[in-house]
Amino acid sequence: MKSNASLFRALLALSLLTGCSSYRPTPAAFHEVLDQPYRLGAGDRVRVTVFEQDGLTNTYSVDQSGYLSFPLVGSVPARGHTAQQLEKEIADKLRQGYLRDPDVSVEIDRYRPIFVMGEVGAAGQYSYVPGLTVQKAVAIAGGFTPRANQGSVDITRDINGKVMTGRVLTSDPLLPGDTIYVRERLF
Repeated sequence: MKSNASLFRALLALSLLTGCSSYRPTPAAFHEVLDQPYRLGAGDRVRVTVFEQDGLTNTYSVDQSGYLSFPLVGSVPARGHTAQQLEKEIADKLRQGYLRDPDVSVEIDRYRPIFVMGEVGAAGQYSYVPGLTVQKAVAIAGGFTPRANQGSVDITRDINGKVMTGRVLTSDPLLPGDTIYVRERLF
């Protein structure tokens, strides 16, 4: 009788632990993307300099469809491109009847924002700065609430057009466009 009660308690504890755990390991692509060059997306703003062409040098935003509207040449695809690829794309379009040998430079002026939700003081949209970690983003968002799980958070990230969610430590770096969700702790 006593062994049946012990067995029942053990099975109950095991079922509670497996039922509470919705943990999915972080996809490998989550950390691999950190070592790759930054790819532009909707909401990024870039500074395009065309040397000796002051009328073309300006700051341009990547629109929702992933294009940059550039004078003379029209829409230039930017989503998924690095700054160097965008330089080449703009120079190639300018070479087609507008400038003989354009010298184009592209630098990122403003990154797309990050979003912080869940158990934080002030959930919302915040500006991304290079070197931002989960812990720093939570601090910007007013810190953890008393009910927050402070060990790890869920991040939703767009990687090569595929949206992925993974659980990471608070010391992990962020990328522009990330959505951070701070879960409530169980106990």
